[in-house]
Amino acid sequence: MRRDPLAHPDRLIRSVYAYVAYRVGPGPDAEDITSDVFERALRYRESYDSALGEPMAWLIGIAPSAVNGAFVDAHRALDSIEEQEAPGDLADDTMRRLTLTQAASRLSERDRELIALRYGAGLTGNQIGVLLDMSRNAVDVAVHRAAERLREALGEIENPGSP
Repeated sequence: MRRDPLAHPDRLIRSVYAYVAYRVGPGPDAEDITSDVFERALRYRESYDSALGEPMAWLIGIAPSAVNGAFVDAHRALDSIEEQEAPGDLADDTMRRLTLTQAASRLSERDRELIALRYGAGLTGNQIGVLLDMSRNAVDVAVHRAAERLREALGEIENPGSP
């Protein structure tokens, strides 16, 4: 009997949304892309093979193509938000997110993907390794280096002109 990869969708939806939100920012765009991922998963549900991995890894494997289709539009939307002023804490939150998005845009696609998989989707090193065909140690090193490059990019944005 085949196992239905979408039998218990609650945790899967939250994790896919978190991954997508790390890639394009939280909100309606991330919700739309998450819906697109699950529409594709429903369409190709019969192709799921539990011997190749968990349902989460399968869904996260579907997500990048959905994200890539919307990535440019999400950046354009964030750029237009940057020009607006928001009152109080919302302004601070918005500026932090914009700064993080700007710093992330300086990273390679691979680094953005690793950070989104680890911190957005909350996948373990083993899960990322299966998804990207890497050893757990290689994943851990790559995620650590990607996070360091993100920190450096944040520092350059927050302190321009500093060595």
